[in-house]
Amino acid sequence: MLLAHEVLGSGPLTVVIHGITESRKITRPLTEALATNRTVLAVDLRGHGESALADTYRMEEAATDIHETLLAAGFTDADLPLIIGHSLGGVVATAYGALFPMRAVINIDQVLTLGDLKANLEAVEPLLRGPDEGFQQVMLALFDPLYGALGLPDRQRLEALRRPVQSVVLGYWSVIFEQSVETINEQLGQFASRIQVPYLALFGSDPGPSYADWLASYCSAASTEVWANHGHYPHLVDLPRFVNRVNAFDPV
Repeated sequence: MLLAHEVLGSGPLTVVIHGITESRKITRPLTEALATNRTVLAVDLRGHGESALADTYRMEEAATDIHETLLAAGFTDADLPLIIGHSLGGVVATAYGALFPMRAVINIDQVLTLGDLKANLEAVEPLLRGPDEGFQQVMLALFDPLYGALGLPDRQRLEALRRPVQSVVLGYWSVIFEQSVETINEQLGQFASRIQVPYLALFGSDPGPSYADWLASYCSAASTEVWANHGHYPHLVDLPRFVNRVNAFDPV
């Protein structure tokens, strides 16, 4: 599937992927900052923003969509991209690295061990699958704590742009409901194990004492970094710091 997208700037190719219920509009402050010395392609994942709905929402499909969109935009496999993904986008970025040539990966605040998320979602599964009013209320309750350290203008901007669509959310989360924690974690670990390029897992809060070791056990090229008290959006809480970190991790 070809995705709605935009291309900004010039320089080494960098792809930016948003989180669930979001769109490339939410990532715009980041894409514009990165475009000062990079060619940045920002996408709307399938079912998000201006991209079409789909029947299924598997991570392999989302990664393939991005690759097909890059080719359609005139890039080739020789244009090895840096892939930056936030939240759901971090999983998609990891899947992309397992399937296609790339330069490096930055995964923003998304663990690849989904036991806690599975437990939280299963507790509200009936509401998520019920009438839209209940679904929307659950989504508000799930996302409200994630704004954390964001300033009020950024929070209001994200709240205005967020679009929870029940079929899309349930599609992306279907694997969480249908498979065991062990199976999910092993599948995501195997994605990470295929990545041989630098991989930065950047968190705005501590992912847990064993997570860095777990990730490194699958991906020897991975490093884990925590920006304490930055919440789920560390790249927006301190945008200049994040851009500097990107440039240090992936010099241009």
